[in-house]
Amino acid sequence: MQKLTQIGAWLHRRAENIAALMLAIMFIAFIVQVAFRYLLNLPIGGASELTILMWLWLVLWGAAFVLREADEIRFDFVLALAGHRVRRVMSVLAAVALLFLYGYSLPAVWDYVTFMKVQDTSYLDIPYDYVYSIYIIFAVATLIRYAWLLWSALTDRYVEHAELGGQEE
Repeated sequence: MQKLTQIGAWLHRRAENIAALMLAIMFIAFIVQVAFRYLLNLPIGGASELTILMWLWLVLWGAAFVLREADEIRFDFVLALAGHRVRRVMSVLAAVALLFLYGYSLPAVWDYVTFMKVQDTSYLDIPYDYVYSIYIIFAVATLIRYAWLLWSALTDRYVEHAELGGQEE
């Protein structure tokens, strides 16, 4: 179990590295865009498009692999009023609802993303199925996360953020 924890921590750090790289690419593309537009009076659309693509990927990549459960925004004031048993029931209900919604929508999302291979982005000529493939990765990662949270809540192994006093272990 310790080896799995170490591998998970290593993978989490690599996901953070990839997110930082995407942020750096986005920032550099933004600076290039500003420099070309205002210093050289030569607007370039590719830098703007790259900035938007990196933002899309950064947000969904971060939500799928970088954010921890304690980092997510919740209605903590409602959870704080409930007892442990009620919080477990709320966690189970939320996990079941999200598993259903993401699972139900996944085939339609897959169809849409694979259909978008017929069109490319305006400047960089990247097929839109590559652009939107991050959403499938995000949805699958979210399904896995909430399946784990459901299992943890059902087996009473889930350590709630409220019980930690907002601090990480």
